[in-house]
This record gives sequence, structure tokens and C-alpha cells, in this order.
Amino acid sequence: MTVPARSRASFKSYLEPRVLVMLALGFSSGLPFLLTGNTLGYWLRDEGTSLAAITFISWVGLAYSLKFLWAPIIDRTSPPLLGRLGRRRAWMLLSQAILAAGILLMALETRADNLILVGALALLVAFASATQDTVIDAWRIEISAGDEELKLLTSAYQLGYRIAFLATDALILIAAAHLGWQPSYIACAVAMLVGLFATLVATEPAKADEIIDSKAAQAPLWSARGFLDAVWGPFGLFFRTYGWTALLMLAAISLYRLPDFLRGPITNPFYHDIGLSKDYVGAVRGTVGVVAVFLGIAAGGACAVRFGYMRALIAGGLLQGLAIAAFALLAIRNPDPLLFAAVMIADNFSISFAGVALVAYMSSLTSLGYTATQYALLSSAYTWPGKILKGSTGFVVEGLAAHGGLMQAYEIFFIGAGALGIPAIILFGILAARQDAPA
Repeated sequence: MTVPARSRASFKSYLEPRVLVMLALGFSSGLPFLLTGNTLGYWLRDEGTSLAAITFISWVGLAYSLKFLWAPIIDRTSPPLLGRLGRRRAWMLLSQAILAAGILLMALETRADNLILVGALALLVAFASATQDTVIDAWRIEISAGDEELKLLTSAYQLGYRIAFLATDALILIAAAHLGWQPSYIACAVAMLVGLFATLVATEPAKADEIIDSKAAQAPLWSARGFLDAVWGPFGLFFRTYGWTALLMLAAISLYRLPDFLRGPITNPFYHDIGLSKDYVGAVRGTVGVVAVFLGIAAGGACAVRFGYMRALIAGGLLQGLAIAAFALLAIRNPDPLLFAAVMIADNFSISFAGVALVAYMSSLTSLGYTATQYALLSSAYTWPGKILKGSTGFVVEGLAAHGGLMQAYEIFFIGAGALGIPAIILFGILAARQDAPA
């Protein structure tokens, strides 16, 4: 059922079956992300694990940056035994089943004296999560009937994603404080049933599937011609469409979320080190933090519609850089509860604003028939630098701490991380100028 453009701003639009499915799939997509990153870091810090080891394990997140390597397989084939569901739904169901099992095993095996197995399980979850993201992104783009519905589905996806972040970033801390980390992770494994149910009730995007089937009929994937079309076709079409400007786009996208990725593995151990309780952190994130997230999503979507993608991206980049740099204040005034709440509000609003702007922009750049691979290329580009560099941030903070103390090291780190967003803002400014220039 298509969502009419005239009702896009109404609450009723969000009750359409397709939008509700997107909301649930967004939740499923967001649920595993922090369980192998920031939240796992908090658990390991509680166990006495060093910052260097915590951020080293965070390198499993590179799976999100490499998903374009197997995206052509997702675009052109169906997994064994599940083909009757359709390509998109079959891959969603398989990845979600692996995620539920992987998170459950993490719950049972995570401890400081078992870091090799913890890292291996985290890598399995990250790989399955990246696969799920690839398929859900393709489904979101292909199922939409037009640009207006795509924006609505993107907002629903971001809303579901941020609700999952609330569960794994805030509520899980309160649960861990009272029940322990293991039961909290088990609950997250059970919560993957939301995604499984959404996949079963979702419809397959028939139009895109027909295009893919047509390509497959012309040349099977495992033939030389079919393999070349599946692997090079999406990239070749992207560069033919946008010319050399495609390189500028990829550079801007790749640097845009760098500040957020770099501070990610450090943030929860930072809360631990400044003496904030899990109850308090979870309570702030789950109250004013949630309100800020929803406001950020709404503002980001409205800004993209009203002023265009480029201006929304520039505004989001400025906001997220300032918000991340503001974490340095918590190390100076350690630990001021009101200041912490203010920083959380600014951070959640800005990251949500920037996230909606970036996802909407990247979605607008894909071509039907190559959706999974092209979007995987774009989303891999935006995660690649941050995922590589974030694994060394623990060494950086510990190195700075050796010279000026831990709190001063945190101050320098957060200010530096915020400043790293400036190049992306400049690049999107150039793209905006080219876009507005007369032909």
C-alpha cells in the first residue's frame, strides 16, 4: 500500500502497514550495533579490561565497512532453502537468525579472561548485522513508490533504529545494574524476534526483483559476464551517472560520521571512569535522551525536505562536531549531573539529525536493480575511515594519559574528535555550490 504524498506529515502515515514493517526492521537493524561496540565496551570495562583491549575488539565493526564485498551476492542470489520468500526477505531472515544465535552466545561467553572467543563471537554478530543492514536498506529503497514515500520510510527506519539504540545504549545499562550483563544480552537476543516477525509479514519488492531476474536471465551470476555485471555493474553505473563528482561524494560521505565513530568505543568507558553509575546514565539516556533523539530525527527530515540534502548535511555536521567536543566539559567538571544531561541532549539530537540527513542523501543516489550493492558501497564509505581508526583510540587516550592524566587525555580526545568533522562539512559545501551553480 502506497503512502500518499499529501499525508506524509500526518501521524496516520506512520500507521500504514509498510511503514510499521519498516519501523520494526529499523529496530532489528539497530539492535546488534552497540552490542558489539560501545555497550560491550562498558561490560568489558566493568570486568577490568584495558581501554586498549576494548578498542581493539571494536575493530570487529570493520564488517560494516566491508559489506560491499558480498553485497553483489545478496543482489543476485537467494540463500539455500529460503528462496520462496524472495531474495530480500530470505537474506533478512537468515541474517536475523544468525544474529539471535550470536547475541545469545555472547551473553553466555563474554568475560575478561575469554577475550579471543568474545572477539570471535562479536565478529560473527557484526558480519550478520552488516548483512542484515544491506538487505534492509535495499528493501527500504526498492519498496518505496517514490521520493516522498522513501523519505517517510527513511524516517521510520531511523526511528526504529534509534529505539533499538535506546534499548542497547540506555535501558540495557539499567538492566545490567540490577540483573547483570548476561540476562540483559539474553533479552536482546530474544528481541531479535521483532525483526524475524517483520520479515515474515513484509512483502517482496517485485519491481526490483523483476529487474534483477532479467539481468540474471541474461547472464547467470557464476558466469564471467554475470559476475562482472553483479560486481562491477553497480560501481560502473554510479560513476557513469555522477562522473568525477562521485569521488567528491564518496570522500564527503566517508568523513561525515568520522567524529561519531572515533568517540564510540571510548564513550562508555569514559562514563565509568568519571564515576557515573549505570543507573544514572541509563536514566538520562532513556528520558531526555529519547526526546532529543526523536526531535533530531524530525528536525533532520524536515530540514532535508525544506532546504535540501546538502544544507541538512552541513547543518548536521556542524551540530555533531560541537556536541562531541562538548564531552570534554564532563572531564573538566567531573561528574556534574546537569551538565551530563545537557551534553546527552545535544549529542542525541545532533547525531539523529545528521543520521537522517546522511541516510536520506545516500538513498537518493542508488539505482534500481543494483540497490543493495550501491547502497552498501555508500554506507561502507561512510563507515570505513572511522571503523579503521577507532580501534586505536584506546591507545591514543592511554598514551595521552601517561603525560597529563586520564581526565586531560579525555578532554583532548573529545575536542579532537569533534574537530575531525570539519573536512566533511567543507566537502559538502563544495558539492552544494556545484549543485546550485548554473549549468
